[in-house]
Amino acid sequence: MKRVRELRGRRGLRPGIGSPFQILLLACSFALAGYAGVRLLADDWLGVALWFVGAALLHDLVLLPLYSVLDRAVTGGLGAARHREWTSYVRFPAALSGLLLLVWFPLIGGRVDASYQGVTGLSADGFLARWLLVTAVLFGGSALLLALRLLRSATKRRSPDVH
Repeated sequence: MKRVRELRGRRGLRPGIGSPFQILLLACSFALAGYAGVRLLADDWLGVALWFVGAALLHDLVLLPLYSVLDRAVTGGLGAARHREWTSYVRFPAALSGLLLLVWFPLIGGRVDASYQGVTGLSADGFLARWLLVTAVLFGGSALLLALRLLRSATKRRSPDVH
């Protein structure tokens, strides 16, 4: 507590603004976001607004409770097994896999028009298999990292044999 008071005394209560480069970068990002918003809303502002509200409602009313329950189940299961610190090794690949599924759902689910191939020149086949492969690689890599961590911690705990 004393250390916090000393640091406040030296710096005062003034919030850090950042370097001029950071301020310039922030201003440019706001300008780019404003430009994109104006261009996006110029054509079909009602459709964009409905999509945005629908996406927010879908996330808040369906997806957030769903992945909160799943996270609670994983955390509880690993906590019951006394390995709660392993939670990140499940959360990370699950979050990336879920994000890929969310972004590419129409292609993964096979819900594309016949015009997709004509417009893109690509086949809509194989997205499910590739998503499953990426998911397996993510979980496999996470399991490998966990195994390496456990192996390293096991070798640190072991005392060297003295001959």
